[in-house]
Amino acid sequence: MVHKLKLGFALFLIGALGVLSMLTVEIPMGDLPKVVTDRFTAQEIKWLTLLNPLLLMIIAILIGTALHDKVNLQIPSIKALLKIETPQISFKEQLKSGLILGILAGTLITLIASFFQSFLPAEFIALGSKVQITPTARLLYGGITEELLMRFGFMTLVVWIIFKISKSLQNSTYIFGILMSSLLFAAGHLPVVFNAVANPSAMLIAYIILGNATAGILFGWLFWKKGLEAAMLAHMVAHIVMMGGESLLNLQ
Repeated sequence: MVHKLKLGFALFLIGALGVLSMLTVEIPMGDLPKVVTDRFTAQEIKWLTLLNPLLLMIIAILIGTALHDKVNLQIPSIKALLKIETPQISFKEQLKSGLILGILAGTLITLIASFFQSFLPAEFIALGSKVQITPTARLLYGGITEELLMRFGFMTLVVWIIFKISKSLQNSTYIFGILMSSLLFAAGHLPVVFNAVANPSAMLIAYIILGNATAGILFGWLFWKKGLEAAMLAHMVAHIVMMGGESLLNLQ
């Protein structure tokens, strides 16, 4: 129990850095209801927007901390730093895998974005111009907090539920968990799309699902085979590659 509390608290501190990084993102005040802008300043609204991801992250950490070891999912390097257990996977191995699959994920997403660019409506492209996610937020929130939410929390929960039902841990159990967490992450972007675009086309929806799910599958595989830290690293590297691709190809 002490080890789980120590691990959960450490993950909360790491994840909180990602949540706080969203303070670097400017919120378009003109798009908010007047009743909100009259009552709160821009800085206050920024802090309020952190409550939802912070709460979800806490829930994900509680779930992941309680269940990950029951289904043989690992956090080797962080546990080693906390002197909880001797790692079965070296950080060097995690670093190598994270770099390779991170570059692959970032390249694939950039190619997908390049292919779909001509099919995207002006309203959707304008959304990217209004809300500029800073490099700091992309690396810390995307790389750390989103991995705690989707892989450590949700994927772990799905794998554990299937394990409890089937009474066995098969490769298909993990694959299903990877696919479910990836599709949920992709689907989580759709409300923003439907809010910004009156009648989203099939191509726009396909772009959102394909672009986000592709990377999620790779990050999920890393969590399964190489540990959570490898998935976090790959997510960060993917964003670095994507930022380079956006500059070269002038993508939103």
